[in-house]
Amino acid sequence: MKAYIYMLFILLCVGVGHYEVNAQSLSFRTKNLRVEAGINIGPTFFLGDLGGNRGEGTRFIKDINLDLTNIMKGAFVTVYPSDWLGFRVAAQIGALEGDDSKIRKNGGAELFRKQRNLDFRTDLFEAYAAAEFYPLEFFFGDERDFRLAPYGVIGVGVYHYNPQGSITDANGKKTWHYLRPLHTEGQGFEEYPDRKEYSLTQINIPMGVGVKYFVTENLNLSLELLLRKSFNDYVDDVSDSYVDPVLFDKYLSAVDAALAKKISDKANAIVTPGLTRFAPGEQRGNPNQNDSWFTTFVRVGWSFTRNENKSSLNRMRCPHRF
Repeated sequence: MKAYIYMLFILLCVGVGHYEVNAQSLSFRTKNLRVEAGINIGPTFFLGDLGGNRGEGTRFIKDINLDLTNIMKGAFVTVYPSDWLGFRVAAQIGALEGDDSKIRKNGGAELFRKQRNLDFRTDLFEAYAAAEFYPLEFFFGDERDFRLAPYGVIGVGVYHYNPQGSITDANGKKTWHYLRPLHTEGQGFEEYPDRKEYSLTQINIPMGVGVKYFVTENLNLSLELLLRKSFNDYVDDVSDSYVDPVLFDKYLSAVDAALAKKISDKANAIVTPGLTRFAPGEQRGNPNQNDSWFTTFVRVGWSFTRNENKSSLNRMRCPHRF
């Protein structure tokens, strides 16, 4: 996490340095800060241990399950001390899902994940603060005279989640149950001192790229890809290996122990005929990769402060180069 904090610090330092060197063209406006507020909405995709597509599980585009798409929506406020730099605060709500049964079969490595047969869902709330950087404004300043403005964004956020897993009975009825109290991988058990109980509120790093289109001097539309890097591998409650089900009886109530045994191991004998449970110690997840998620946002922003800077007024003219 420290590396991303350093990146944000360096961005701010570069901004201050450029302000000192080139104050006439890209100065911070203390008298006329531009304030923008708006809303965003878009599809969100989970990238973790559960779900995925054919072959070995990886990350990002290859392992998207489109039928598990959720919609995230929120609002933001950004303050621009200069045309090339903005400071954003935002909050949004949505949901995440992962399901091994949704993996498309190809007779390859994906069969082992389908045999695992686990799923999860969770509501998600997140808020963050971030810096926006507009490279064309930074390098060309007043020479810019077109309405499209690509940008990058990086910040620090906090999110809250609470994963649930499902059990389907003999009649096909599915019920959902909160997973953290069931300690499905022995989190907090004496036998697994390295598996701590995970917090339901944690820190992440939002980062991404986008492009903004100025419809008018006050109204703009943006398309933004925002990835959240977490420091947590238990968003989907799956990370490491199976535990001995006897331990559930040792640490949990009789009701919770019975539930934990069912929901922590739902083996589906696709690869191994006759398999009913995985042996303790067998791989359940990949502890070497933390969970993440990304959203493709459509953002609508409205500027409440008239921008007297020449480069912004130029956007409203007929473009010369774009």
